[in-house]
Amino acid sequence: MDLRAQHRDHAAPRPRRLEKTLDPLIRRTLLLICTLLAPLPAVALPSFDEVRAAYRPSEATLLARDGRPLHSLRVDMQVRRLAWTPLADISPALLRAVIAAEDKRFMEHGGVDWLAAGSAAWSNLRGSRTRGASTLTMQLAGLIEEDGQRRGQRSFLAKIGQSAAALRLERSWSKGRIVEAYLNLVSFRGELQGVAAMSRALFGKWPHGLDDRESAIAAVLLRAPNATPDTVARRACALLTELQRADECRGLEAFTFQALNHNLRDLRPEAPQLAPHLARKLLAEPGRDRRSSLDADLQAFAVDSLRRHLSALSRQNAEDGAVIVIDNASGEILAWVGSSGDLSGAAEVDGATALRQAGSTLKPFLYAQAFERRLLTPASLIDDAPLSLDTGNGLYTPQNYDPGYRGWVSARPALAGSLNIPAVQTLVRVGADSFHQRLKTHGFASLKEDGDWYGYSLALGSADISLLMLANAYRTLANAGKWTPLRAVPARQPAPAPCRQGGCEGVFDGKPHTVDTPAAAFLVADILADRAARAGTFGLESWLTTPYWSAVKTGTSKDMRDNWCVGFSPRYTVGVWVGNASGSPMHDVSGISGAAPVWREVMDRLQRAAHTPPPTAPAGVVGLTIRFEPALEPPRREWFIQGTEQPVVRAAAGQALTRIVYPADGTVIALDPDIPPARQRILLRLSGPMPKGGQWRINDQPLPAGTRERWLPQPGRHRLSLHDGRGTLVDSNRFEVRALRGKPR
Repeated sequence: MDLRAQHRDHAAPRPRRLEKTLDPLIRRTLLLICTLLAPLPAVALPSFDEVRAAYRPSEATLLARDGRPLHSLRVDMQVRRLAWTPLADISPALLRAVIAAEDKRFMEHGGVDWLAAGSAAWSNLRGSRTRGASTLTMQLAGLIEEDGQRRGQRSFLAKIGQSAAALRLERSWSKGRIVEAYLNLVSFRGELQGVAAMSRALFGKWPHGLDDRESAIAAVLLRAPNATPDTVARRACALLTELQRADECRGLEAFTFQALNHNLRDLRPEAPQLAPHLARKLLAEPGRDRRSSLDADLQAFAVDSLRRHLSALSRQNAEDGAVIVIDNASGEILAWVGSSGDLSGAAEVDGATALRQAGSTLKPFLYAQAFERRLLTPASLIDDAPLSLDTGNGLYTPQNYDPGYRGWVSARPALAGSLNIPAVQTLVRVGADSFHQRLKTHGFASLKEDGDWYGYSLALGSADISLLMLANAYRTLANAGKWTPLRAVPARQPAPAPCRQGGCEGVFDGKPHTVDTPAAAFLVADILADRAARAGTFGLESWLTTPYWSAVKTGTSKDMRDNWCVGFSPRYTVGVWVGNASGSPMHDVSGISGAAPVWREVMDRLQRAAHTPPPTAPAGVVGLTIRFEPALEPPRREWFIQGTEQPVVRAAAGQALTRIVYPADGTVIALDPDIPPARQRILLRLSGPMPKGGQWRINDQPLPAGTRERWLPQPGRHRLSLHDGRGTLVDSNRFEVRALRGKPR
């Protein structure tokens, strides 16, 4: 029985037919069957090649840009099928067992075993219940039958239809192809369909390695897929005995029980499983592979880098992370790592699309807007001093990440060193609503409320954004302020959006548009690339300091729940998020210690093959050597938008640093009637030292001597002012004191 030879030459001579040896009674019975078959229409049956082409595994595979497999994902949840298995890759032991169990005269009949059919018909006429006479070819005809509703039917007419189809199949298909197609389409147990899924799931091996014992178990499952392990073992032993392999029955019950109840055995695909989150977004049709824009080697490197650094931070309660790498010119995503895998308690959550607090990563867009509107230059001095702002619902008092204040500081080190107070001061100038609209134009579609809702905290990243949105916004800065959508497939292919909701909203859709002017984008990029400017916060040597040109910014959200590191070279943008999908805070993990090491490793690898020069100043930007009076900062060469250049930057007088911190302008203070008035004195606070000879005034009346900074409040509207020793007004605020009625005594 050489099925492989039959497979190679499907026109091989047929074996001698058994119907010539049938007794007269059976011949008369079969004549009746043939008479019934005659009027049936001849439904066209597909060819072997058509059946194989229509076969669809339950999985689909995400491919890298060069065609290498990245991730296989089960898409069809109704059935479990692996790739088609050629006959040459099926164990001869399994072929013997299946033919012995299902169709002993398979090699001799022409599609219908007339002897078995006649015997079965005669037994049925006598009222005896016998085993069915369906051949492998008849079963295959049922499997490939176009009308799926008729599969598995055992009616007399259904058998006749299958017999007719089997006769036609045998005239055009070889025996080898019939067996090959049958073993790939037949169901073995539960959801397992096809020899590959059965072999991998039950025995943990590919079909070519099945031995006699395993083959017997598989063969008896064909007739009773859901039989109990004891029944399967008993029938398999009987089949082994028939095949003269009775010695394999020893220990068969335990072996069968283990095979049929090994629920933990995984049908692991051959793909390396590197991009589960993008695979779930792009793979939708069983058996249809999709080519992505991901670089296979870079994806593997980013996965490894993230996992290694998160392992080192495990004691600091950091278990999740995400990495996005984008080609600046094309917008193609080269790496998409959504989680740390088994290091995470929520590995299914895609950290690249999850909405998290932005921290300080939005500051570059704020300064770009201020530069563009000529409200600031990189050399403009901003007061880094205690600040309280009235929000209508109370006071907003931002704090720097590091304790202490620097006084007058220029915008360059304020942005590069991520100082919070200067950023809020800049937002006051730009306006929260105006900045909110600019962020929306940058692609932050997750900012659903208006600017007043976010308020001054928008400068420090209180809004929820996704890593995808953030990385593409930084790519916009790298592209001279021009925003374009991202792509998850190569540029030469149609670009379906892998997702459109949540953190994907607007990222893959939208028309290209200019957000920042090239001049403003250049100034911000130059600041973010300035190692000296960030040295006051991060030191001269840190994970952000690269031997090539790169612009980078870190961010840490409240309570260290999220930290970010996003930056770009002239050719690539890399974004990294580190945190916990659960939202629990990390312990002493900031952007520089959490996300920055991963960012640096990935960027270093990208730059090995990228020799791109630093960006040059666009039209409308001029360079100038500047100095400060007094020398608050060393002289340096600075960039300006043409028309805003200033060779000498003079700081205001020392007393100009002093401002009224509390009560802030617009504050409403409510007195508690249950607290003695003397214990409700208000502490008047300044952002700096009291000017020499300085004096507090309430409603233009000096405070009584000895009051110092503690004033006994009186109901009503008041104006608090600060004057220097010459009586000159330094600062003033208006506030209100309200008296509440006490309880009756």
